[in-house]
Amino acid sequence: MKETLGNRIKEGLRDMCYIWAKEMRSTVTDEGVLIFFILVPLLYPLVYSWIYTNEVVREVPVAVVDLSHSQESRQFIRSFDASPDVRVIGHYNNLLEARQMVERQKARGVLYFPEDFSTRLARSEQSHVGVYCDMSLMLTYKAIYQNAQAIATDMGATIQAGKSGAFTARDAAISTEPVSVNAVQIFNATGGYGNAILPGVLIIILQQTLLLGIGLAAGTARENNRYQDLVPISHHYNGIFRIVLGKSLCYMMVYAVMGAYVTLCVPRFFGFTSMVHGDTLLALMVPYLLACIFFGMALSCMVRYRENVMLLVVFTSVPLLFMTGLSWPQSNIPGIWQGVSMLFPSTFGVRAFLRTNSMGGTLGDVQPEYIALWTQTLVYFLITCFVYQYQLNHTRRHAREHLKELQQKVVEAMEQSND
Repeated sequence: MKETLGNRIKEGLRDMCYIWAKEMRSTVTDEGVLIFFILVPLLYPLVYSWIYTNEVVREVPVAVVDLSHSQESRQFIRSFDASPDVRVIGHYNNLLEARQMVERQKARGVLYFPEDFSTRLARSEQSHVGVYCDMSLMLTYKAIYQNAQAIATDMGATIQAGKSGAFTARDAAISTEPVSVNAVQIFNATGGYGNAILPGVLIIILQQTLLLGIGLAAGTARENNRYQDLVPISHHYNGIFRIVLGKSLCYMMVYAVMGAYVTLCVPRFFGFTSMVHGDTLLALMVPYLLACIFFGMALSCMVRYRENVMLLVVFTSVPLLFMTGLSWPQSNIPGIWQGVSMLFPSTFGVRAFLRTNSMGGTLGDVQPEYIALWTQTLVYFLITCFVYQYQLNHTRRHAREHLKELQQKVVEAMEQSND
């Protein structure tokens, strides 16, 4: 009994290694799979990171309409133009001319000073500065509005200090700012868009390229099979675990390298925040990659042709990014979509990687996401085994039918020869 069990284990390991070698050879020789497994994870994160290298927008063009023509308005404009975030491109006679510049995309906003701007200040009344922003891009709106607000606050404090009758500069500072606010940006010291969005994008790239590559390989296997079966007719494909483990081992070996490159190398190439420790990253990436691999293998049963995988996977990238809670607060996502997001490994992978990489969290800080990833790994592994068992049964049935056809042909040939 021991020898029989030992022989079965050895046979299973040999078959698993055979399937692994065949899958690895298919990955290297198939140009489409090679692109999704190697070239896209290598190049796409570099392109995406390069786009956000500057982190924040600079020199946003702004048109100025100064109907006051006063010393105060000119001082405001000089301070505004001195900011590195905005740039005054010209002075215009009215709002209509400035609006035309915005419509032509030569300006992203308008700074408007009414005629009574200086007069109201001289009367110790509240004066107004109009700020009109192009809201099609939030980053430009932020640059224009925040700079205008900061300069207005400083100018107001200066005017208030001059009329407060304070004896010392400290008295003037206290009278203009009774409560001092010290704003410190945590987890995103640069205040840039790259540090905020890049960690989630990198994790989603790993999932999407895995799904595309596995689906493309499944489509190729069906197209090369006589009966369009996912599992070929071979004595090596004689057990469900050796098939699933052999294929997943190939994908895991490839993406162990790609995952280390994407999560460790790319952020350091461009100076993005990276505070994750090696042991935490390893413990997090193992269940994430396994969950993605088994999810992709289970999903590949729906791929009949190579082109189908593009229709199934590519369009989901942007919705998956939104459902992670990275670009939109998780608390504001409807419950039904939060439930849908739990089906995808990227949801928990992005949240866990963001908290460990950008916030310096430990594995204990992401325990719910960590447990969810291992749960997905187990569930998708069982689903993958069920799917491949179903495909294996189809293959065996087609093999029996083909064998019967051959036997029938042999019988007919023998009958004809006897006649």
